Amino acid sequence: MNNSAMKKSSRKKSVIAQKFNQFTNWITKATGTPTAFLLALLIVLVWGICGPVFHFSEVWQLVINTGTTIVTFLMMFVIQQSQNKDTMALHLKLNELIAANENTSNRLVGSEDLSDEELETIKKFYVKLSSLAKKEKDLFATHSLDEAAEQHAEKHEKIFEKKSE
Repeated sequence: MNNSAMKKSSRKKSVIAQKFNQFTNWITKATGTPTAFLLALLIVLVWGICGPVFHFSEVWQLVINTGTTIVTFLMMFVIQQSQNKDTMALHLKLNELIAANENTSNRLVGSEDLSDEELETIKKFYVKLSSLAKKEKDLFATHSLDEAAEQHAEKHEKIFEKKSE
């Protein structure tokens, strides 16, 4: 595939992705309203009321089963798109806060791309940081693992020196 064809294909995907994003934003906002809930409730009530008219037939049951299955299947993709977008926006905001603060470690920028094992290792460090902060009786005493360990050691050194005097 030549460069021109690749650019055209990329633009097509971009337009499709943009339209899908706009559609999912609209659907997410529309379905998350009291009006949408009341409409769904009304549909179920009308279906239930129609039961005796159709003698609670298999077709009557099939209508609601098929309808809810289709809606659930399609909404799964809409919800996932919305969740992916929200998660990415949240990561970007957190990355900006980490990068903008001179007292934070930039090691966590982009941590969402780490493997489960790498995330578990980092979590262990922060569990240790939490336990050090609890020993300090001040949850705001430290802001990085390196500094926490350093301050904790210095503090215990000073306490030991005072006891020795």
